[in-house]
Amino acid sequence: MRFAALAVPILFILLLWWAIDGFRSWREGPSPETIASASLTGIREQNRLSAFAASYAAVVTSEQQRFGLSAKKTLIMQGLVRYEVDMAKLTDDDVRWEAASQTLRVKIPPIEVAPPQIDLNSIQEYGENGILRALTNVDDTLDDANRSKGQAELVRQAKGPVPMKLARDAFKRAIAQNFQVPLRAAGINAKVETYFADEIGGEVSTRWDKSTPLEEIVKGRQKTP
Repeated sequence: MRFAALAVPILFILLLWWAIDGFRSWREGPSPETIASASLTGIREQNRLSAFAASYAAVVTSEQQRFGLSAKKTLIMQGLVRYEVDMAKLTDDDVRWEAASQTLRVKIPPIEVAPPQIDLNSIQEYGENGILRALTNVDDTLDDANRSKGQAELVRQAKGPVPMKLARDAFKRAIAQNFQVPLRAAGINAKVETYFADEIGGEVSTRWDKSTPLEEIVKGRQKTP
């Protein structure tokens, strides 16, 4: 009987504590970690994110020699190149939270340059030595060589330091916004900082090491009674 008498007030205290804790959680709303975890799931489902695109022009020339004659052909082509990030590669460890500064840090997967989309209406060709081109199939050979060279040149330009810098900045803004908007909607005033793996160094590395992977936070909360 004494055990039953003690159990009643203990159970009452536990129920009261659970009620107060539940009310506090309801009043304070979802935690930044919970919102970030939900945002991470949604971003992964986007698969490939394209946040930047640019047009480039290539001028290439190929030459063939046969029967003591030579033929040359020049190709001018324009193409649109899209920059993409495979968001499925974004792991839980890439999203980190630092409670002290209320900062969410996201490490972005590497940028991938998609194959150029050639503007067929813009293609211009100029050839030399019509005799060899008329008597043989050298024209087809020159066309194939120029198309291959042209696409390679467009990709080379797309991977230049200036367009890659522009693409990086665009992805940083886009991905930061994907995490920032839900946080603001929940009334949480948190900062979102985005990085690429090769930028983790120096001061960024120090800040990164201070933050805790989202996966560890979620697992820790699940273990907490």
